[in-house]
Amino acid sequence: MPKKLYEREIKALQAQLVDMQAWVQATGARVVIIFEGRDAAGKGSTISRVSQYLNSRVTRIVALPTPTEREKTEWYFQRYIAHLPAAGEIVLMDRSWYNRAGVEHVMGYCTNAQYHRFLHQAPIFERMLVEEGIILLKYWFSVSDVEQEQRFRSRNDDPMRRWKLSPTDVLSITKWEDYSRAKDTMFVHTDIPEARWHEVDNEDKRRGRINMIHHLLSQVPYELVEREPIDIPPRPPSGGYERPPREAQNYVPDYAAKLRAAE
Repeated sequence: MPKKLYEREIKALQAQLVDMQAWVQATGARVVIIFEGRDAAGKGSTISRVSQYLNSRVTRIVALPTPTEREKTEWYFQRYIAHLPAAGEIVLMDRSWYNRAGVEHVMGYCTNAQYHRFLHQAPIFERMLVEEGIILLKYWFSVSDVEQEQRFRSRNDDPMRRWKLSPTDVLSITKWEDYSRAKDTMFVHTDIPEARWHEVDNEDKRRGRINMIHHLLSQVPYELVEREPIDIPPRPPSGGYERPPREAQNYVPDYAAKLRAAE
């Protein structure tokens, strides 16, 4: 997708996301958006574009770490429940309870009994959320094996993004078909009418982001909220306050000035 077209459209969609957030706040709606998919499929960068201009007090990103020993003894969905939205909130889940149907199952981090119990319970759990009035949207980001490997190599060569690579990520190259089978099985059991899976072709990240955000906006029944105009009052006359001398303050060094002088 051409850069100029992408930048124009992404800004327009982000403006609509701000309108959607205002509606969520005004109506007390609760929204959960799940981002799942292959490693290096572009979930994180899409989440960044979705949340870029939103209020972090209203729209939260949830990316849970590996469960603690205590959490491993809880009901599987228990630690996710604590992060569900209250009225007027949006939660963006960077991976979710579907870890159990994907990486945990493929890598052997859960038992077969736990895996099959999840496939049985997940639709029940999600129907409960929807019956409660939560808007639940699930997105799966797809990418080809060739593109995934290219992105892995690009991250490995970039010191700024190398942290995104983990041993488990790299192993996904050798388990491509296992992950494919796990995804297919997951869809069979959890693509329910109340909470459908929406697949995003993210081979082209720009196109994928545009498509995903446009679809998201079409799934939330928001309306424009009239906002009260804000009048900025004139600054009152000085009451005699005098600022302390600059030399008395502990300013950070002016590194930017040195850069300018060195040009």
